[in-house]
Order: sequence, then C-alpha cells, then structure tokens
Amino acid sequence: MIKVYGIKNCDTMKKAFAWLSENGIAYEFIDYKKTGVAESNLPDWSARAGWEVLLNKRGLMWKKLTEEERTAVDAEKALKLMAQYPALIKRPVLDTGSKLLVGFSPENYTEQLK
Repeated sequence: MIKVYGIKNCDTMKKAFAWLSENGIAYEFIDYKKTGVAESNLPDWSARAGWEVLLNKRGLMWKKLTEEERTAVDAEKALKLMAQYPALIKRPVLDTGSKLLVGFSPENYTEQLK
C-alpha cells in the first residue's frame, strides 16, 4: 500500500488525497508533523529523490528561517533543517515501495501510479 507523508491541513495534501480517492488508489496517511517520522525517513528520501527536491523553498516556513539558516544550504544542512522543521519538506511525499514521488502533480501521478 502507498504511504502518503505530509501535513493534514495542507491544501496540496488535500488535492493529492482527492486525486488518490478519485482514482481508487488505496493509501495510508502519515502526518509527519505529529508522528515525527520525517527525521528517520529523510536520509532514504534524500537518497531516492534528492534533498533539493525535498526542500520546499517556496513555503512560509522557508521565509520564517533566519538569513543564516537559509544561506549556504547543502545536503547535510538541508536534512537538519527539514528534521527540525518538517514543514520545510515538500508535500506530499508518496512512497510506493519502489518509487518516491514528491509534490503533487496529477500528470505525474497518472504516469507513475496507474
């Protein structure tokens, strides 16, 4: 079964949930802000998708960081920031077991999940 990681009240998450339901795809939702699983999954997700893909630089949380935190971000610093502030992880993260999809794209979901 597909595992969907994210934050429940996120609009992008709601779009992904709707798409999965409309397409009859069963999934298990894991709220990484509440369960704290993000930190343990980050090394695997980074290896599979790349930290640059995972790090959401367009969200409100990124803007709230200090200038020092946003400067000279590399893989190690990005993983630490995402572990400390899970809202920095682009949502949703779908783990099919063989594939890791980051972000919501109906076209990508259709191509990868059907």
